[in-house]
Amino acid sequence: MINKIKVSVVAVLSAVIMAIGSLAQAQTTKEEFLSKWNNSKQFTLDVLAKMPDSGMDYKTDPGAMSFKEQIHHIGTAIVGISQGFLKGGAETPSLDVNTATRAQLADFVAKAYDYGAAAVQGLSAADEAEKIEVFGNMVSRRQVEALLIDHSTHHRGSAIAYLRANGVEPPAFVGF
Repeated sequence: MINKIKVSVVAVLSAVIMAIGSLAQAQTTKEEFLSKWNNSKQFTLDVLAKMPDSGMDYKTDPGAMSFKEQIHHIGTAIVGISQGFLKGGAETPSLDVNTATRAQLADFVAKAYDYGAAAVQGLSAADEAEKIEVFGNMVSRRQVEALLIDHSTHHRGSAIAYLRANGVEPPAFVGF
């Protein structure tokens, strides 16, 4: 009986230790995040560069964002979320997508990613761990950082589909 209890306790403790270890490994360091962030920036700029001028206003549906609006939305979301939830600075990049050239859009997106990177770099470990209300959810700022990557990936994926719909081969994905 005592051996069964010991085995059970060891099994439970082992499971807890493994669970905690896997959670710790799921988190990335700030340096790893920023490396992935810079990759996301370059991939987004590469996707923008691939679309011919004739496809910049392309939409999959009248109610959908155009290609250039998808790219612009990536930048505006980075700026808005970084300023609102990641303690980003008061000086923010902005752009009127309706009158913007491709070069201006690329410059805006690059500046938006740089603004997001600066906000993340400015956060202390305590800031990143702090739970805040974001869109009705209590999450850590580290989770908001992950949201930025997910959101950018989502809209860049739409932009890639727009490239393919226009017969354009998208740039190759680079994970790291």
